[in-house]
Order: sequence, then C-alpha cells, then structure tokens
Amino acid sequence: MSLAPVQIFQDNATEERAENARLSSFIGAIAVGDLVKSTLGPKGMDKILQSASTGEVMVTNDGATILKSIALDNAAAKVLVNISKVQDDEVGDGTTSVCVLAAELLREAEKLVNQKIHPQTIIEGFRIASAAAYKALEESAVDHSQDPAVFRADLINIAKTTLSSKVLSQDKEYFSKLAVDAVLRLKGSTNLENIQIIKKVGGRLADSYLDEGFILDKKIGVNQPKRIENATIMVANTPMDTDKIKIFGARIRVEGTGKLEELERAEREKMKAKVEKIKEHGITCFVNRQLIYNWPEQLFADAGIMSIEHADFDGVERLALVTGGEITSTFDHPELVRLGHCDVIEEIIIGEDRLIKFSGVAAGEACTIVLRGATHQLLDESERSLHDALSVLSQTTQEPRTVLGGGCSEVLMSKAVDEVAAKTAGKQQAAIEAFSRALRQMPTILADNGGYDSADLVAKLRASHYEGNKTHGLDMEHGAVGDMRELGITESFKLKRQVLLSASEAAEMILRVDNIIRCAPRQRQG
Repeated sequence: MSLAPVQIFQDNATEERAENARLSSFIGAIAVGDLVKSTLGPKGMDKILQSASTGEVMVTNDGATILKSIALDNAAAKVLVNISKVQDDEVGDGTTSVCVLAAELLREAEKLVNQKIHPQTIIEGFRIASAAAYKALEESAVDHSQDPAVFRADLINIAKTTLSSKVLSQDKEYFSKLAVDAVLRLKGSTNLENIQIIKKVGGRLADSYLDEGFILDKKIGVNQPKRIENATIMVANTPMDTDKIKIFGARIRVEGTGKLEELERAEREKMKAKVEKIKEHGITCFVNRQLIYNWPEQLFADAGIMSIEHADFDGVERLALVTGGEITSTFDHPELVRLGHCDVIEEIIIGEDRLIKFSGVAAGEACTIVLRGATHQLLDESERSLHDALSVLSQTTQEPRTVLGGGCSEVLMSKAVDEVAAKTAGKQQAAIEAFSRALRQMPTILADNGGYDSADLVAKLRASHYEGNKTHGLDMEHGAVGDMRELGITESFKLKRQVLLSASEAAEMILRVDNIIRCAPRQRQG
C-alpha cells in the first residue's frame, strides 16, 4: 500500500528544489547584476530612485546606494546586495564592480550547470581560478609609500579614477586634490569623522572648497560675542529649558497667582544656579546638544559667553573629538571636566546662511569640505561620490599598494587564469575558463557603457596583454587601448582584492544552493 505524502511545512509554505532552486538563484543574481552594470565606469549612467511612500527622489550612480534602496524578494539577489554593502563599508568604492563580477560568474556557472557539470566541480574550478587571479593581481601591485611625492601622485590618480565614474567627473582634477588634501591631514588615520561635509545649495560644484577647522551649521545666541579668540569650549548635553514646569500629566493647583509666580521664580533660580556652575569652569563658549531657552541664553550673554544650542548630534560628537574636549552633562566637579580649545570661533556666511567656524582646533587633522551645487539631489550625490573617494584614499594610506584600472587588472588576471586552465586536467578546466571569461566581462561592460565596440576593443586588449604589454587597458576618452600607467588610471590594490574575493565567495555560496524554502506568511487575526 502506498502512503500519502507527509506534509511537514505549514500551508502556503513553498519549496523549490534542485534545478528550480538553482534557476531562481541564478536569475535573481543575474538580474541584479544587469540592473547596476549600466552604472559601471566613466561612461556609466545614473538611476533615478523614487520612494513609493514619501515620493522622495534620489539620483545616483553608486551601486551600494541603488541596491540598498530597492526592496528585493529573491534570496540570491539579497546576497549580492550584502556583498555590495560590505564593499561599501570595507573600502567605500567598487560596489558596482563587485555585484557585476559576481553576477557574471553566476551567468557562466549557469551555462556549465546546463552542460551537466556538477556545482561542486564548478566551485572547485572557481577556487583554483580565484587563487591564480589573486596571485597575478598581487604580483602586478606596486608600492610607492616610501616616496611621498610619488605616493601623493598615486593618491591623486586613485581619486581621479574613483571620481571619473561619478557626478563629479567634470571637476575631477579639482575634487581629487581636495580629497587628497583632506585625507593627508588625517596623517594615516582612517577615521573620516574628522572630515566633515557640509552641503549648501547654490553656486556650482566647482565653488566647493576645503576649509581647515570645523564648521557648525548653527547660529550664535542673541546679544552674544560673534568672534572669540583663544576660546575655551564646553561641549554639553543637558536640558537648559527647565524654566517651565514640564512633567507630563502633572497638574498643579495653586490658590492664587502669587503661588504660581513663586513656582516660576524657584525654577528660574534653579536655572540661574546651573548657569553659575557652568560659568565656574571658566569657559568662553558653551555648545549644547539640547535647546537653550531665552533666560539662560540671556545669562550667558551677560557673562560674555557665546552659547550655541541644538548642535546636531553627529556635530556634537565630532565637535568634542575635534576640539579635544569631552561631552559633559553634570557640572558639579569642574576639575574632572575636559574642556575643548581652539584659536578662533567666528561667524561666517556661505550662500545666504550664517554658520560658525572653529579655526585652529586641537585635532589639527580636522577639516570641513563645503559642497555647493544646483539642487539637493546633486549635492547628495556629490557627497556620496566624495565619500567614496575619501574612503578609498584613507584605506590606501593604510595599504599603500596600487594596481592599474581601466580593465587592465581584469585582463591580467584572466590571462593568468587561462594559463592555469590550460594545465588543469579534468572537468574543473571548464569552470576555470568560465572564471576567466567572467573577468573579461568587466572591460567589455566598460566599453559597452561608453558606446564603443566592446568585442573589438577587448580582443585588441587581450592581444596586447599576450604580447607582453602588462600595463595596457581601455582608454575610455578615445575608445582605444592605451597605457594605463601613462594615463594615470590607478586603483587601490585593497579595492580590487576585495572585489575579486567577495564576488567569487558570493558566487560559490549561491552555487551551493539546491533548495529554497519560503515560510508561510503569518496570518493576521480577525
């Protein structure tokens, strides 16, 4: 007698097995790759993302931002989103490349699976290939960190290469110098907290500038000094609005208005005592994260102390870090409080807004980049582009090796992988050759995005590499094969390494899947 199939999943739960599961993974991952691949390279296009709920519009070219903003349902697609996020956190740039490479590896793997090659065999081949590619990449890397002038030129080239695919590409000369100056001020630290970016609509992108010190987008209180030299700063996070009774739900019964006045007077006295305590620290500037009401503001003005209220949260953390102080919330022990210092605090005007500038701060590496531009969307995208450049540069000061861009490194790696394939007996050979084809897709997509004949260009580039021109890549300005070292198209070794390793690991992981189980959604009650 035959038994009825046993139902172990809840109703509505779905299960996809073997071929179907694999197909679903491949399709999802390849679709994500196709979505972002048109943004790759100096001729890449932008995407407009519009939020369904708020209607907010974002124009961006940054792979990680595009993928983060889209709600995806496919499990493999989510894996690609995650690797682009990791790339963004780890290096800051290369978020599109890593997705596209992973998607191309899976596109090749799909063909092999259709030829009845087992996924585990493909994975073994991919492992051999990525090891060979990594070795070739490492051998091609150069390190100029011993010679400051050459290293600075390297950094500027890296910044130019990063920015050439972004909205800032028109002014990349200017912005790459600006980014390198900002990063070199950090003296080898990767803490980008010290570099603050302020966006002000108006002017054009080329009007942006780098300012030493720290700019706070706030106003100085009424009747207070607008400029202070040799300032002693207290950064605090404390309520300065207790001249109102505000215990929620409290009801106070008084027999006459006189009693109410007594209550208010007591509150005012309490506030005055607090301000006296703050004055005892001998400060000339008081920055508070919370509001400062009129009465304490007046008390500070009488004492000749500049007070700044509602300094935004990131700003306050950063201001404490930059001025060398600590955030204070109690004022009973002046000897335990670390105060900040700077040479000059003054009010400046950018566009039509007044801001406060702290010059000569304790952390000499601190600086502020003021971005100008026509629209909010443009400024947001410029900030993302600049952030990518700053992240890559700060990582390069730690890991100073550089490799060549413009598809040069990819063709170099694919050549090394092909050589390994020729010596490999067994089915893995097909997978290793597939890995090499996937690497060659990167320059192909670069050429396609520029509207050039990719088949012709990539064939020329491969031939050039086989003739021994290891520095040749695609010159996207002229649509020809050129010498990347002469053109200064340089990329960070850490970035390329991360792209290669993340993409091959993600592809392996998705290849291993042979079953997808989706849980039934929880039913709403009633």
